[in-house]
Amino acid sequence: MVRRQILAAALMLGGTALPALAQSATPTRVRGTIEAVSADSMTVHARSGDEVAIKLNNPVAVQAVAKADLATIGEHSYVGVTTRPGPNDSLIAVEVHVFPEAMRGAGEGSRPWDLAPGDLMTNGTVTGAVTKTAGRELTVQYKEGSKTLVVPPQTPIVTFVPAQRADLKPGVKVFVIATEATDGSLSTGRVLIGKGGVTPPM
Repeated sequence: MVRRQILAAALMLGGTALPALAQSATPTRVRGTIEAVSADSMTVHARSGDEVAIKLNNPVAVQAVAKADLATIGEHSYVGVTTRPGPNDSLIAVEVHVFPEAMRGAGEGSRPWDLAPGDLMTNGTVTGAVTKTAGRELTVQYKEGSKTLVVPPQTPIVTFVPAQRADLKPGVKVFVIATEATDGSLSTGRVLIGKGGVTPPM
């Protein structure tokens, strides 16, 4: 069960449509705070300011992210990093997700991400870690190539930890990739939450 939950979280960060989505379905990323939860749905106060109703599939996989430390990332760690353009063509990390070893290879590659215009999500293996004055420089390798990323000291770093359906409560921060139906309604079979005061930085 825990491995399936972690896989669901890894798929969320893959940047591609989830396998269970129908061809006609449109994936919609929702970031915000749970306002209310019922037996089969929840309402999220999204960062856009909207109140978003999301149907919860049965069963729904729930996974959590908790704070991690940059020192735990070494060569051969498998990570997901969201970056945005920096000076002199550099890539600045705005969030780092440390995957468990069992999920090595999940969502591997580099692709656009919608946290902010110009962002990329890069999943791959760390092949170098160099301490710099401005932070840590990580080289992340994936099948198609590699990217060198600067990680400033303030960049959120998280890892995946187990969670359950009962953890979906008002006030909890969430990240959801939902399926939008033709009538505009949203549903999901996977919810990522923050634990220990962490906001999922995705």
